[in-house]
Amino acid sequence: MVRPEVTLENYEDVYRFYLDHRQNRFLARAAYAALSARYRPQIRYADGARAQLQELLRSGTRLIVVANHLTDRDQYTLAATAWRTPLRSAIGRTRVLAKDELFADPKMRRAIDMMGSIPVFRGKDHGLRAVADAGRAMMDVAAERLHRGDVLAIFPEGTCNDGDPARVQQINSGVGHIAVKARKLGSEPALLGLGISYHPDRPADVFVARPVADLPTTPMNITRTVATELQAAVDEAIATRPARQRTPSR
Repeated sequence: MVRPEVTLENYEDVYRFYLDHRQNRFLARAAYAALSARYRPQIRYADGARAQLQELLRSGTRLIVVANHLTDRDQYTLAATAWRTPLRSAIGRTRVLAKDELFADPKMRRAIDMMGSIPVFRGKDHGLRAVADAGRAMMDVAAERLHRGDVLAIFPEGTCNDGDPARVQQINSGVGHIAVKARKLGSEPALLGLGISYHPDRPADVFVARPVADLPTTPMNITRTVATELQAAVDEAIATRPARQRTPSR
C-alpha cells in the first residue's frame, strides 16, 4: 500500500493506511534495543506490577500504556523502557500516537513508522473544529488496532509539560473514548501507567504502576482514572530513593 501524505486534508487516506500498517518487527526490535542501550532508563515497579503485567500480556489482554509528557525525547525513553520490561514481547505490535508534524520529513517518517506510530492531528495545531472528523477517525483506528491485539501507547496530556514536571497536565478525553470504542468492539482493555522523571546527571527514572484491569464504563470516568493513575506514577518516579538499583530486564 502506498504511504499517503500525512495532512489533515488527506486524513481519510491516512487512517485507512494506518488501520492495517505493519512495521518490520525485526527492525523494530533492533531499534528498541538500540534506544535502550543509549537512554538506559532506570525502571522501578509498584509491588506486584511486573508479574501482573507479564500475566496480562501472556493472556492477550488489550493494553493501553499512558505516560507523562515532558520533552521531545519521551518517545525514546518509552521505547527504551519497553525493551527493559515485559513490554518487550509487544514490540512490533505496539501503536504509539504521535503528532502529525513528525510525519512530514521522509526520513523521520520512516523511523516512526517502523516504531509503530499513528499520526494525530491536534486541535492546538489546526483548530478544534478542523480536526473533529480526523480525531474521530483516529480514535476508531486506535480502538480497532487495540481490539486486534496491539498495545496502544499514548501521551494523554497531548503536549509537553512546560510548567511543573511534578504535576500531570489535563488529560485529553481521547484515551477514554478509545477505551470505550475498543470495549464496544468486544475487548476489555487494561491500563498501564508509566511515570517518567528526568535528571541532568543520570538516566531517566521510570516507575511502572500496577495495571488497572477493571476500567470504568464512560469516557469521562476512564479519563479521570488515567489522570489519577498517571499522577501517582509520576509521584513515584520523582520520589527520592535511598538506593537506586537496576531492576532485572523483562
